[in-house]
Parts: sequence; structure tokens; C-alpha cells
Amino acid sequence: MSLAGVGALVRSVSLRSMRVWQRNRDVYFVTWKTNLFPPLAEPILYLLAFGAGIGALVKEVEYRDRMVGYTAFIAPGLLATQVMFQAFFETTYNTFVRMHYQRTFDAIITTPLSLEDVMAGELLWATTKGTISCAVMMVAISFFGLLHYPHALLIVPFSLLAGLLFAGLGLCFTGVVPQIDSFNLPTFLFIMPMFLFSGTFFPLDVLPLWAQRIANLLPLTHVANVIRELGLGRMPADLAWDLLYLVALAPPLCLLGIHLMKRRLVK
Repeated sequence: MSLAGVGALVRSVSLRSMRVWQRNRDVYFVTWKTNLFPPLAEPILYLLAFGAGIGALVKEVEYRDRMVGYTAFIAPGLLATQVMFQAFFETTYNTFVRMHYQRTFDAIITTPLSLEDVMAGELLWATTKGTISCAVMMVAISFFGLLHYPHALLIVPFSLLAGLLFAGLGLCFTGVVPQIDSFNLPTFLFIMPMFLFSGTFFPLDVLPLWAQRIANLLPLTHVANVIRELGLGRMPADLAWDLLYLVALAPPLCLLGIHLMKRRLVK
């Protein structure tokens, strides 16, 4: 996609995209019980299982030259994965269903909204959904005393940036997969490795150097770094590199996702 094409794509997105966001929001609040509680229960179960299980064996871990309780270490990591899962799966499986099975997009584009508006609305809603899930889980784990306030409050606005990145990544895959079962491939090749090897369950410095370098290329590593430091009540200067990485990566992924979806739908 040329620079001129990028400029035209950006100019094609209008505030009407918020109507798509509003439509998805309304559906979400109608079906909120099935949309919120099962995805929320999973990371909390992880927290209880690893905190009570492994945490009983591993009381503390060394993280950035400081001893941190194991449960306090994994809790921010699970918040990061919650944002990733919610935003990514919204713009993969759910967007594919609206596009292919429900034909929702066919109906929307008969209105003054453009395809770019529809895709931008999908991205915005997936970002919002990731933030809602992160915020609700924060409330839940705060009862365990695992987050330090007021620094932890910054996790909520930060999750908007993280959610936008993973929403853009998901939309890129939706623009190219031939059928809904094909999402198993990016989930296996990208999402699960990030879930396991981005510092969610253990500090990355226990890995070999080559594995640490690969892990530092993964978006979830940088999301987990920021959320963990905020959750621990710290704001070290090197978080600026994590933020720069995410800010630099999120917009291109979103623009590429919109471009691929438009190319698919126009065919």
C-alpha cells in the first residue's frame, strides 16, 4: 500500500464509524452475561490456580532486581492477556461472523457509512471491549490486594492502546483467512506463544538469550511490562521504550487491517 493509498484510506474514515461502535455496544449490553462472565472467569481461574498452586511452591520471583510475590507477578500479566484475547478475538471470530454469516456489513454499507467507517468502528469496539474486560478484572483482583494504586489506575487508559494494537492484528488476519476455522492457525502460531512466552507467568530473564530476544519482539511482552510496572506501583524511565514500540506498531496494523478487509469485501 503506497503512501498515497494510506492517505486516502485515512481520509475515508469519518466520525460515522462511531455508529458501528454504538451498534456493537448495544448488542454487547443485551448479551452481556454471556459476553463478560465466561471470558472474565478464565483469567481469574488462572490466577487462583497458579497463585494457590505454583505460588505455594514459588513464594517470590526476582523481577528487575526486586523480589516480588509470585501471585502479584502474574496478576498484571493476566490483565495484559485479557486485553489481547478480548480485542483479538473480537476482530477475528466475531467480525468474521458479522461479515460472512450475519451479513451485517452488507446492511450497514447501504447507509451513508463507507467500508472504511465500518472497519474503523470494528476496531474501536474491539479496543473498547478489551478495556472493559481489563477494568472489570482489575476490580476483581484488587480484592486480593495485588495492585498498587494510584499507579494502577493508569492501566485502564493504557489498555486502550494495547487493545487497539491487538484489534488491528486480528483484523489483518480476518482480511485474509478463507474460512472461520482458519483462525486456528494464527491463534496457534501467534496468540498462544505470546500468552506463554511474553513474561506472563515467569520473568523473561530465566530464558536463554536467544529466546529473550524473540520474546522482546512480541507485542504482549511490552504490554505486560507496562501493566506490571503500573500494577507494582512503579513507573521506570525505560517504560518509554515499551510505549514507543506499541505506539509505532498499532496504527500500521490498524490501517493494514482496514485495507485488507476492504480488498476482501469489494471482491
